[in-house]
Amino acid sequence: MTGLTPFIKSVYGIFPFIIILSMTSCSQPSETPREEEGPPNIVFILADDLGYGDLSFLGQEHFETPNIDRLAKEGLFFSQMYSGSTVCAPSRSVLVTGQHTGHTFIRGNREVKPEGQYPLADSITTLFEFFKDQGYATGAFGKWGLGYPGSEGDPVNQGVDKFYGFNCQRIGHNYYPYYLWDNQQQVDLPQNQGRGEGDYAPYYIQNQALQFIKDHRDQPFFMFRPTIIPHAELKAPKEIMDKYKSLLVEEKTYNGTDDGPNYKLGGYGSQTHPRAAFAAMVEILDRQVGEIVDLLDSLGIRDQTMIVFSSDNGPHQEGGADPDFFNSNSIYRGYKRDLYEGGIRVPTIFNWPKKIKAGVTDQMAAFWDLYPTIMDLLGVEDSPHEMDGLSILPTLMGSAEDQEQHEHMYWEFHERGGRIALRKGDFKLVYYNVLKPEQAKIELYNIVKDPGESQDLSEEMPEMVEELLNIAKKERTSSKVFTFDATAYNG
Repeated sequence: MTGLTPFIKSVYGIFPFIIILSMTSCSQPSETPREEEGPPNIVFILADDLGYGDLSFLGQEHFETPNIDRLAKEGLFFSQMYSGSTVCAPSRSVLVTGQHTGHTFIRGNREVKPEGQYPLADSITTLFEFFKDQGYATGAFGKWGLGYPGSEGDPVNQGVDKFYGFNCQRIGHNYYPYYLWDNQQQVDLPQNQGRGEGDYAPYYIQNQALQFIKDHRDQPFFMFRPTIIPHAELKAPKEIMDKYKSLLVEEKTYNGTDDGPNYKLGGYGSQTHPRAAFAAMVEILDRQVGEIVDLLDSLGIRDQTMIVFSSDNGPHQEGGADPDFFNSNSIYRGYKRDLYEGGIRVPTIFNWPKKIKAGVTDQMAAFWDLYPTIMDLLGVEDSPHEMDGLSILPTLMGSAEDQEQHEHMYWEFHERGGRIALRKGDFKLVYYNVLKPEQAKIELYNIVKDPGESQDLSEEMPEMVEELLNIAKKERTSSKVFTFDATAYNG
């Protein structure tokens, strides 16, 4: 449990047994449950900008996350899981293509006006299309960000049977939007028109996700649940906000966009109680995780369902957020948009009753491993396209001795002067200002001994720096969308 033991509260015994029992659904299971040995359902819950320290079983002290904690207690927690990127769209692109950011098509948050992001290419078989080929129903509920409405990257054109939520991640900044998307139909939210704040989008999206499970209880399904919580803006319904206003002392308010051209079109609204809002939002996330688990129990299909919980990147500092107060990145350095551990190491749980043994693993893995793992799980050998991931099914099934290991892992980020990170074994290279050679900064860390990345070893170990730089030069292909001059590695 390298990098975990010094700060993690034990996944076992953190809550009294009676509390665990009290959270179990009282609903009766279906009288005719699906065949247990058939293809499993997969539910992937992806939080938005949730930091490593934002869960109570990992040390959060300002609020509790009992339902997510229960998933961890009864499942397998990965202490060294990495996201696809340090921002939203590329992290999701990595997840659905099995390719890291040196190869996946979407490598940044490129906007398309008036709504949406640059689309995924139709030349790649996404994870959704793969599931459909295997006879699965597919759904996505929350934030998309992989192609504007009607484009080739639109979810319905990428293998999603049912989509409900925000197509555009910029409009997804706002929790009381004018409308949401139901597949390719725009659904207005009447109480949010003008300056109204009556229809809280996460509730509508959750209801659609739960209905999808009910509708497909008798067949295998893949449900992608990319919630917008707890990304800024910081807003939650009054009844939950009030709970935390008296518990958390606010040091400053946030003055945002309450009118004008960006109002409800990406601008963050003002918040007089940003800390209370953040805590309330994470409570909503936790409640919604519990609702999904309880519904699966009540339908009698919990044992046929693997739930994966993770976050798309590290904690943000936007819209009045205060990650330092909440210790959101735990012992790790950096935030969203950083390639230090705080920006890309994410809390990840795999939970599948009777199949995945509860515990903690220090197996190093990343989002690009999910696709190959699903292929392995379903017995599919031929990959539809070249991938960077490897199957972590042996680790999930308790056969760690059979687990293949990554020779190295690679990330690139195209904003803020260009950033690169590469991890090989215990060592990690961090290279900032790749596109500005005169400001280039190259650092080397022993992640095992120094998970907080406080001791730069680059001057002490120039040979290791050179070795990792040479690997990084080979770990990317050119992109039609983004340019990233590989010769800058020599700067």
